[in-house]
Amino acid sequence: MLILSLVHAQEKKQVATTEKSPPRYHNVTVNGITMQGVSFDIRTHQLQVLDQPNGPGTLWATCKDAATSVQALAAVNASFFTPEGKPLGVCIAKGVRSGATHQSSLGSGVWFEADGKSGIVRREKSNFRATNLIQAGPFLAEKSATINGLDDKRQSARTFIAWDGGNQWCIVRTSPCSLHALSQLIAGKSHLGFPMAHALNFDGGRSAELYVAGELAGADLTVRPFFNLPVRNFVVLKKR
Repeated sequence: MLILSLVHAQEKKQVATTEKSPPRYHNVTVNGITMQGVSFDIRTHQLQVLDQPNGPGTLWATCKDAATSVQALAAVNASFFTPEGKPLGVCIAKGVRSGATHQSSLGSGVWFEADGKSGIVRREKSNFRATNLIQAGPFLAEKSATINGLDDKRQSARTFIAWDGGNQWCIVRTSPCSLHALSQLIAGKSHLGFPMAHALNFDGGRSAELYVAGELAGADLTVRPFFNLPVRNFVVLKKR
């Protein structure tokens, strides 16, 4: 009987992990850090990069402007950019590449979407070929572990992307916190509906912005700093 019970429990677990969950808006506060974002299943929804070749704010002033231009459910600001408005690192939007490989911690990781598959990998493991791609950093979590050496002093709003290593993803904006505190908070934790095994920091501070459409329960909102800084590119969430 015990063996049968274990088998049935395992079968139920497998059903739960293969079930396709709809996008959900989250607003949670843990250890004084508020996280607002959207979780989704990569089998039903995907992220796309919207870039502005002529520089920040030339096509879309806000996340909402970018998202509504392509009927997206949600959007966050994406990669870092130079004072001249060029991507700091590689950016690929619908197959069009801009920027160059960046070697600092702000370019230590790569998120990509290609041929229906998505992932977060170290810069050294990327061939920088994808339909949509953002080089950013630093890593906030890797294989469910926290990241050593992250700054624990500077408090700033953050934007990040996280993945369970399977089908579950989320894009998130936080209240002001340090990179170290954020890594400690999210690595391997399920605050947003799934264990965040891998997480990559996007641009933050005055660039940190989130838009979520009213189609998601509890949403229809834009969260951005009062003195928001126009950004170069966005990552938007769309139905496949």
